[in-house]
Amino acid sequence: MYRWDFAPVAAHLDLLAIGLFNTLRLTGAALAFGVALGLGLALMRLSRRPWAAWPAGLVIEVFRTTPPLVQLFWFYFAAPLVVGVEMTPYLAALVTFSIQSAAFFAEVFRAGIESIERGQWDAARALGMNRGQALRRIVLPQAVKRMIPAFMERAIELMKTTTLVATISYADLLFAANEVSQKTFRPLETYTAVALAYFTVIYGASLLARRIELRLARSGEGTVG
Repeated sequence: MYRWDFAPVAAHLDLLAIGLFNTLRLTGAALAFGVALGLGLALMRLSRRPWAAWPAGLVIEVFRTTPPLVQLFWFYFAAPLVVGVEMTPYLAALVTFSIQSAAFFAEVFRAGIESIERGQWDAARALGMNRGQALRRIVLPQAVKRMIPAFMERAIELMKTTTLVATISYADLLFAANEVSQKTFRPLETYTAVALAYFTVIYGASLLARRIELRLARSGEGTVG
C-alpha cells in the first residue's frame, strides 16, 4: 500500500507559489496584449481594403490552426535566427500566446461587432458621427458586453495552454512541480497538489464566467462565442 506524505511537498511550497505566480503573470500579460492585438486584427479583417483584410485573415488562420507547441518552439528556437533577437523563455511564451490569443479574440471581436444591429450604425451617422466615432462610442461598448463570457473562456483555455512553457524551461507552475518532484521523490503528491492548484484557479474562473453569462442572459444581452 502506498503511503501518502505531503510533508516534503509542503516544505517546498515557496517554489510552487513562485511557479503559480509566473503562470498567472504570463496568462495575464498574454491576455492583455491579445485583446489589444485582437481588436486591431478584427478591424483590419472587417476593412474593405484588401491590403488590410488579407494579412489579418492570414495571421488569424495560421495561429488558430497550428499547434501551440509548434508556435512556441518556432518563436523560441527559430525566431532568433530570423530576426537576430535572443528570445528568453518568458518573451517567447509571451509573444506566442499573445498572438495566438489575438487570433481568437479577433474572431470574437468580429462576431461581436457584426452582432450589433445595422440601425445602431445608421443612428450614429444621423448624429453626425463618422465610422470610427460610431465604433468607439456606440458599437464597441455594446459588443464588448456580449463578448465578456468568450473572453473569460479564452482566459481559462490560455491558462491550461501555458503548461507547455515548461518545455522551454520557463519557471511556471508545472516546471516548479518537476523540480519539487525531483527534490522530494514524491511525484504523486507533488502533481496531485499542482492539479488541485490548477483546479482551484480554473474552476473559480469558470464559475465567474458562468455567473457573468447568466447575468447577461437575464439582462437581455446576447453573447458571442
